[in-house]
Amino acid sequence: MTQPLEKLRGDLQMIAEMIEPNSRVLDIGCGEGELLAWLGDRKNVDGRGIELSMDGVRAGVGNGLSVIQGDADTDLDNYPAEAFDYVVLSQTLQATRNPRSVLKNMARIGKRIIISFPNFGYYGVRLRLLVNGRMPVTRSLPDSWYETANIHHCTIYDFEDLCAETGLKIERGVALDNKGRPLPFGARSALANLFAAQALFMLSKT
Repeated sequence: MTQPLEKLRGDLQMIAEMIEPNSRVLDIGCGEGELLAWLGDRKNVDGRGIELSMDGVRAGVGNGLSVIQGDADTDLDNYPAEAFDYVVLSQTLQATRNPRSVLKNMARIGKRIIISFPNFGYYGVRLRLLVNGRMPVTRSLPDSWYETANIHHCTIYDFEDLCAETGLKIERGVALDNKGRPLPFGARSALANLFAAQALFMLSKT
């Protein structure tokens, strides 16, 4: 039996609720497959996972999940168009080498895209940089600059611009606090870029 929904990371709870039962799902950067396990058990989802870390792959396969080792920057080309109902990328876009290419590939292979990422426009990040003069470390960005995998820092505004440039429609946006809990305003609100520590978007092709 999988863990209860409330035991999943905050953004993963929201993603799990967005996905329809009996769907085909590709989870890119799936870690040990917690989301895939929950979706398979509770929503009868046909799930597949890609994970860069071999430890994550072994854990996912050990739990009976269909997880392979792969890199979002290079391996999405191998998937046929519209092979999945949903393609998920949680807390990983900022760690890819070419976010625009990754986003376009996700749109090619999935009917809908669900993405969550840390918002570098969050006021806590701005204040730490302003007051301390050093790259911030927060709950959403826990690693020091020399240890972090994040190589493309973006704000919610930046992400919305990227969606427009790649011809993607924003169907839903959720603003999240630094614990992954939804805030009372949406990710497209004027407040979100300043007060949301994280954001979650569902996208589709226009």
